[in-house]
Amino acid sequence: MSILNIESGILNLKKMHKSNKPIAGYHLLMILSSVDGEFAPEEGMLVQQYLADEFPFKMNLDNELETIALLQPEEWKDHFEFHARCFLDDSTEDERVKFAEFAKSLIKADNIVTDEEHTFYKLLKNLWNLN
Repeated sequence: MSILNIESGILNLKKMHKSNKPIAGYHLLMILSSVDGEFAPEEGMLVQQYLADEFPFKMNLDNELETIALLQPEEWKDHFEFHARCFLDDSTEDERVKFAEFAKSLIKADNIVTDEEHTFYKLLKNLWNLN
């Protein structure tokens, strides 16, 4: 890894601001649903369900979606870990267990769990000590 790549990664981390639990969950779900290279309609429906449950009022998530869409695949892991820690900071153990179960249903929604999806799901459980 070159110094330029390391510096770029540090700059990207500095740009990230702590997210509240619902926003962090949205980032986690969007990355989980994208790491296999395909955003399946079934996954989209579950993300919509999460948004409806977490944001009972209308909320503009365009900036969040733009941030996620601009990530390069090599940036997903750091972004995912950052938002997993944000969620951890603002949640109870019960909320994390329920979210992890929801995340598991998301990666299974298209009836195919790829190695990438499984890796990120296990990373989430490890970061939250849900083994």
